[in-house]
Amino acid sequence: MEINDISMQKNVKLPISVIILTYNEEKNIEECLKSVYGWVEEIFIVDSYSTDKTLEIARKYTDKIYQHPFENQARQFNWALENLPIKTEWVIRLDADEFVTKELKDELIETIPNIDKDITGLYVKRRFYFLSKWMKGVYPTWVLRVFRYRRGYCEERWMDEHIKITEGKIHFLKNDIVDNNKKNLHWWIGKHNSYATREAIDILNLKYKLLKYDNIEQKLFGTQEQRKRWLKENIYAKMPLFIRPFFYFIYRYFFKLGFMDGREGLIFHFLQGFWYRFLVDAKIYEIEKRAKKENKDVKDVIKELYGIQL
Repeated sequence: MEINDISMQKNVKLPISVIILTYNEEKNIEECLKSVYGWVEEIFIVDSYSTDKTLEIARKYTDKIYQHPFENQARQFNWALENLPIKTEWVIRLDADEFVTKELKDELIETIPNIDKDITGLYVKRRFYFLSKWMKGVYPTWVLRVFRYRRGYCEERWMDEHIKITEGKIHFLKNDIVDNNKKNLHWWIGKHNSYATREAIDILNLKYKLLKYDNIEQKLFGTQEQRKRWLKENIYAKMPLFIRPFFYFIYRYFFKLGFMDGREGLIFHFLQGFWYRFLVDAKIYEIEKRAKKENKDVKDVIKELYGIQL
């Protein structure tokens, strides 16, 4: 008998609260909820006023459903940490289009009860699917998604935010969460258009100090996310506009073997590794050009163009 079957028979639930942010996720939310239902103590939904069947589906798995206006991922998740009635020792951050693999569930069931008290954050591997195909060219992406309550929070950024541990040590688990969004390409492009605006703000912030961020530490030889942040802010962000997307696509598609992901890989790496990055640069160019032409502050231009108050 497998370890998770034994735990379920004894009705043992791990001292974990899962927090899931939602907005119109009826196509994804059930798979997400099924992957954590029954073996964690609490499942919290923080919804941004969905208009589809997201909450109807969620109510089959939890009654802990809250609604709060959305500004960005970081602020929404930190609002959840500060306002939800969390009683467990551990928290898992899970996106609505993600699910926990059986292997990761079993690993957590074995690890959590026996883990050293000085370990406060757990990294897992994120396995990303695009058009229903596993994109192995970007695997594994290590993300800190499991942490002790009151020992972690989401860094304050408009884009590419990560969980930051305030004290203690980290540990790397062996298994995966899976990101397999079932929405179509039209939705994906619209989402990345919105992401590009936020990404442009983050890059402009490096130059103009628009916001005060409490970022994770940048280290060339640190964790994967620390290294990626160092490379992004110290190398990529300093390269010329419109040139850097070409270099990034070549790196992703050829050096990271993205071409081995087939036609889906070509579409994904071109759109996410080139088109998206080029769109970010175009928005940066638009903002800076208008600010210079009209002699306005960059913050004011961002508000006028995109309705975002910094």
